[in-house]
Amino acid sequence: MSVGAERVLTQRERNRTLLERQLLLERKALSIPKALERVGGIQAQYAPSMYIGLWSRLAEFERESLTRALERRTVVQGTLMRTTIHLVSKGDYWPIALAIRDVRREGWLAYRRGKATERDVLAAAKLVEGRLKEGATARADLAEGLDSMLFNGAGVWLDLVRIPLSGTWERRRADMYAPASEWVGPPGHASPQSGLRLLIERYLRGFGPAQPADVADWIGMGPKPVAAAIDKMSLRHFRDEQGKLLVDLPRAPLASAGAAAPARFIPTWDATLLVHARATGILAEEDRPKVFSTKTPQSVPTFTLDGTVAGTWRYEKGKVKLDPFRKLAPAARAELEAEADALATFHA
Repeated sequence: MSVGAERVLTQRERNRTLLERQLLLERKALSIPKALERVGGIQAQYAPSMYIGLWSRLAEFERESLTRALERRTVVQGTLMRTTIHLVSKGDYWPIALAIRDVRREGWLAYRRGKATERDVLAAAKLVEGRLKEGATARADLAEGLDSMLFNGAGVWLDLVRIPLSGTWERRRADMYAPASEWVGPPGHASPQSGLRLLIERYLRGFGPAQPADVADWIGMGPKPVAAAIDKMSLRHFRDEQGKLLVDLPRAPLASAGAAAPARFIPTWDATLLVHARATGILAEEDRPKVFSTKTPQSVPTFTLDGTVAGTWRYEKGKVKLDPFRKLAPAARAELEAEADALATFHA
């Protein structure tokens, strides 16, 4: 259902709106759970990425605050959108997990057709479930006697979460698991239908306005069920410069094309650089191979200038070192180096 006129949005407007919604135009004073709900969660395959991602988005963020939030269970790490590890608020975990459960299982079986059957993975899941009866368990103990394929499959059939201190800045190896029903609590009134609606809302709040196909790509679900769910929602409609339909939440803010975009440091795995956000121009097509390749499918740490990825960075010997794609103007370099010094202090 459409609410409002179909205004045309330029790529520049979409770029600034993406940065605003991702908290990359201005750091905000939000709680960690609220920030995660605002930006659609943060990918967490590499534990430091979620810390750096929040540091770039929140005012006066400290590493210890995220570790405490994990310990207090106000935020959770689990395998969710696109079958990747995400950090989400406790309240978002079950709706999202239920919304994508069937898609994850169907995808796992289809990808491993001829190598494993549903009967095989159900047997592995039953074995792992039995080993979790005593509570949180190390990965090595859960996977004993199982090949990695079946152990990973068991994780698709069981709702498991990574628990601290594993998967944190302090202990980056994520090797401790617990049943979500025990660590997070029961699902309550969450359902696949309400979960899918929430996922669409989270995406648009963090990345919109967007094409329905981009929403589906971010979720990791086929376009038809996502489009059907979108059709039942009251959303604003826009058009991009090619005339393609964009949908958005009612009254969601749109940033001005002229909004200043400060230098920001982006960690690996950050969802702003993935294909679903390609049309916003945050990563120029000519530079995409420098960030994503067969050797670096997870991306590399990047920095932005004026709303666009302008180079890569690395932390080395107590300093953040810059590798710009092109020559930097003196003012831009000074701005970057000030932000780099702050990030180095955060690392220390």
